[in-house]
Amino acid sequence: MIANIITFLRILLIPLIIGLLLSNQVYWAFALFLLAALSDWLDGYLARRLKQVSDFGKFLDPLADKILVISILVVLMIEPRHGVAVPTIIIVGREFGVSVLRIWKAKQGNIMPASRLAKIKTVVQLIAVGMLILSIPYATAVLWLAVLVSIVSGIEYAKK
Repeated sequence: MIANIITFLRILLIPLIIGLLLSNQVYWAFALFLLAALSDWLDGYLARRLKQVSDFGKFLDPLADKILVISILVVLMIEPRHGVAVPTIIIVGREFGVSVLRIWKAKQGNIMPASRLAKIKTVVQLIAVGMLILSIPYATAVLWLAVLVSIVSGIEYAKK
């Protein structure tokens, strides 16, 4: 399935992005990050268009997003000027909790696809991370907005 291949490619881009960030190649890191972020939309579009939506894809796609966002936020924590430590910890906690819940539900035979609010959360997180990579003003404020949306969507999952 082409959509799952694109998702795997997104995951494979993560070490490259991190390596570029650590070598202070922020523009190249951002370019690959942008490619990874856009591939998130592309794999979903192709899965629906080609009628290749699968339970595996419903599980793998959000996991790839989590790995992408969290990995970069953790790398950005190295530089205290970004001020991302506390929001990163909150986001990691939310993502861990939701992932545990999704795995538990999957073991019961109930695949929980990403909710609409969770998709919005991912977009806000991706925007915040992109802004942080480029050190754009108000990036930390956008990250805190992502934290708020993350918490609300986490509560939504817990209610399911």
